[in-house]
Amino acid sequence: MTDQGVRRTVTRVPAQACDAASDSAGEVAPCGPGESSPGTAEGGVSAPASAASDAPSQPVPGRGAPLLGTAGEPVPDGPGEPSSDEPEAAALASPPTVSPAARRRAERRAERVTAGATELERRLADLLRGGLISAGQSGPALWEETAARMVDAQAPGLANRVRDLGALASAGVGADAPVRLLEECALLHLLAQAWLRRDRLPEQLAATVRSRVGLTASPEGPAIRDDWLVLAQYDTSDSRLITRRIWLHGTVSGRTALLLSYGAPGRAPDLTLPAGLAVDAELTPYPGAGQPRTALTGRFGAPAPTTVRPPGTTTSGALARYGAALRDDPWRESVPVTLDRVVPVPDGDGWQLADADEDQAVPVGAAARSRPGLWRLVALSGGAPVRVFGECGPRGFTPLAAWPQGPGEAVPLC
Repeated sequence: MTDQGVRRTVTRVPAQACDAASDSAGEVAPCGPGESSPGTAEGGVSAPASAASDAPSQPVPGRGAPLLGTAGEPVPDGPGEPSSDEPEAAALASPPTVSPAARRRAERRAERVTAGATELERRLADLLRGGLISAGQSGPALWEETAARMVDAQAPGLANRVRDLGALASAGVGADAPVRLLEECALLHLLAQAWLRRDRLPEQLAATVRSRVGLTASPEGPAIRDDWLVLAQYDTSDSRLITRRIWLHGTVSGRTALLLSYGAPGRAPDLTLPAGLAVDAELTPYPGAGQPRTALTGRFGAPAPTTVRPPGTTTSGALARYGAALRDDPWRESVPVTLDRVVPVPDGDGWQLADADEDQAVPVGAAARSRPGLWRLVALSGGAPVRVFGECGPRGFTPLAAWPQGPGEAVPLC
């Protein structure tokens, strides 16, 4: 095993993702040196909207979101997050034929979202003129009022990001708090600008922007029938909704897919697929560049135990995947990755997953370090290499399931 003392710190992970993605794709990935990320605000930087999938000339630390225009111009993110939008919003996506009434409703809604995005740009410009230091002193009322304005504009995706920004500003702890606040402002600015210039974006990127703003869309074919290995299942919740995320891997297609299921507070979502099982099912993808989200459109048998494991990659390969994903969707919080032959080792106050065959490592995310799943992973490894599935993002790797080096079942870590 190579020297495990070589560490990839939080600030170095995205930079390596850029380098690896550039090597594999022959172009610069939109990453900064320095999370999901789930906005900038360096004044005077402008670029055409088509540059949303290109590398920025002055990336923001952490997420590397490029800028599209300036905040004052009236022009322009565990994977598809939920929204409460009307079905007619899908009419914005073009082709299938819709009724004139539905199209008029969709156009009116687009106008409201545009007004909301323009107002948000003005508020971000005011925030930056006043200085980020004062952002946390304004209290939660300002952020909630701004989020409510985005809800009125029927842009729940923008509203959610504003709330997240407000929570980050109110917390305001840690040496990197101003940097994180700046990068989230930049990503929010980027999303508002991308919406305002959506007619100039490639269709797949435009579909991603519509989804991030909060417009619902229907799954589009072709459907994929496969024996789907259940990699992980976990729930997140807030005061309004419980979201269940289920990661699947197609044993024939090789595709990694995400199912989302929702429940009211205090009520678990209906869909349940325990990790380690396989199910013969048909999944239909949602539109959007690099979109992992799918809909379960057919099931042809009950989930059953399996010995199949997902193929793994190296830590450098994982970073390359994250960098490539940011080119398609700069608001991606993370990408699903299976790491092969990694060893969990201490890293100061935290942990990292060190590659057994390369002089590389990725840090375990801070949230994962406080969960019992990390200790299950350490016990499973016992100092030997293991295969680990999880989500790789700018603040590290979140382990969700693991397999021993020899025969053995999947061990859920979430």
